[in-house]
Amino acid sequence: MTDNHGLPSFRAIHDALLAAPPRPIGFPFPALRDPAETQALHAAPHLQQFLIEMRAEAERARTTPVPSLPFSLFQLFETSGDRAAYEQPYFDRRRRLAGLALATAIDTTDQYLPALADLIWEICNEYMWSLPAHLPVGIAAVQAYRLPPEQVVDLFAAQTAHVLAEVLALLDEQLAPWLQYRIRTEIERRIFQPLFHDPQHFKWESEPMNWAAVCGGCAGMAALILEDDRERLAGMLDRVVRALEVFLESFGDDGGCPEGLDYWVYGFGYYTYFAEMLREFTNGQLDLLNDEKMRHIAAFPQAVNLGRDTCVNYSDADEQVMIHPGFASRLMDRFQHPIPGLKLPDFHSDHIYRWGHITRDLMWTNASALHMSITGGSFYLPDLAWVIDRHIIDGVTIAFSAKGGHNAEPHNHNDLGHFIVHLGGENLLADLGAGVYTRQYFSAQRYEAWHTGSQGHSVPVINGQTQRAGREYAASVVRYEPQPRGVAFVLDLTRAYAAADLESFVRAFDWSVEAEARFATLQLTDTFRFTAPPATLEECFISLRLPSVEADAVTWNGDGGLITLRFDGDQFEPLVESVVTQTHLGEPATMYRLRLRTVVATLHRADRFAFECQLS
Repeated sequence: MTDNHGLPSFRAIHDALLAAPPRPIGFPFPALRDPAETQALHAAPHLQQFLIEMRAEAERARTTPVPSLPFSLFQLFETSGDRAAYEQPYFDRRRRLAGLALATAIDTTDQYLPALADLIWEICNEYMWSLPAHLPVGIAAVQAYRLPPEQVVDLFAAQTAHVLAEVLALLDEQLAPWLQYRIRTEIERRIFQPLFHDPQHFKWESEPMNWAAVCGGCAGMAALILEDDRERLAGMLDRVVRALEVFLESFGDDGGCPEGLDYWVYGFGYYTYFAEMLREFTNGQLDLLNDEKMRHIAAFPQAVNLGRDTCVNYSDADEQVMIHPGFASRLMDRFQHPIPGLKLPDFHSDHIYRWGHITRDLMWTNASALHMSITGGSFYLPDLAWVIDRHIIDGVTIAFSAKGGHNAEPHNHNDLGHFIVHLGGENLLADLGAGVYTRQYFSAQRYEAWHTGSQGHSVPVINGQTQRAGREYAASVVRYEPQPRGVAFVLDLTRAYAAADLESFVRAFDWSVEAEARFATLQLTDTFRFTAPPATLEECFISLRLPSVEADAVTWNGDGGLITLRFDGDQFEPLVESVVTQTHLGEPATMYRLRLRTVVATLHRADRFAFECQLS
């Protein structure tokens, strides 16, 4: 029996595991035990950059001290909200582990084993494998929690179990018996016992977002490698599959990911890594990718990709997203969906060095899948209420996107009615994406930040009121209509605001592209009805480029083109606000917020804005 997502019942899991053959030596990568296979990796042209970087990392790890994780860093998240100071050495340890373990296996050398042994011992000695940011805040809350910190299974505790289990499978007898024992006992104590032997579930097991797939998938992969009792393994994997059911609930039938493309890579990536390991373990009897919904989820990058590593980046997604070529190659093998712009495998492509991404880039990348060109297309994701219209003109992209939805989505921003215009490799009217992840960013103060509050998006401010957070604050799609050269999209945004005097607010987009002229127009019409004249009404538009302002026109110049906004100068007073902020990785950035304040307050108004978009 299967559920509506095509995932197996406990009986199906139990029967398939009991019938499965013994796992091969080195599973899930027995090929790395075969000298002929490792020689093929050495010779593969598309892996040369990866191998050079891997060896350099192994040498760095061999010759420099393992960074410490002192209490002074541990407590910073609680005292100041800073999480980066602790996470930098934490992730550096995982970076070292990947370099040392892979170089030892692929180059069949013993020179890195002493450093690798000491590093594994240090990781096993860590007070906890989870991050301070994922614990209850404060010692009183920690003491009141049902589990001690070392048994909290978060993203990175689960990923640590996964990497250690695969390193053990990869190197096995090359590791000292004490290390083999420590790896097994620490994973049992820190992951298997709290997750598989406690009837009370972790919060992520019931939240439809990436955590369910990453935590569950990593724990499941560790179990497939380490657990020899097939009866126990069946119960463990059943709990994993139930978490994966929840993960799949975050996707509608359109396959769209509300968290954005980089979280699609994260969540669906680890779903795929586990699914493929389970399929191999059971000799194809359990295939979690064999479902029509998986096909739609796998197609999500086709919709949001804008070329040159740029994408539609709503929610906490970054504008520049690296789709790992190993993961993408496997999806292309399974679903035949082309994914444009895949780059050569790069050991350093993931800034936090997740073993799942690194190893699958090494083992799964198909050279023929790399460097495919992007094509044009128009996409409507009705469950997300996203529209994307993309045209390729002389090899460069001109595109428009807008979104509806609601303001309680995973990694939510208050951004209903927000839109993006892309010209020649740059989101010129932009979404800021994720801010720096701090304690405050995930607290009640979340929407005070420019990145997350509607004040940092291209939507109006009504009577000084920005959009509110919550499921009840939602947009309704009035009309979606593909056009011969573009798209029409209309949203009712009345319920996005809590402004008392707002009777209705409808936003209409009319996007049209003239390919021969390398030109596009976006006609934006905002229609308001109030029960009393608003004290203030401001239309706001966001860019990372400083605009030039005239009485009835504003121009943004980008590297790939320019956008000129024309508006009624008798109705609006323009002002450009400069806001210094930081990217998700903490790099300095400046946002420019164009504010068009209405001059005359009226009960009913239909304001029209014409955006003229010219490619260079």
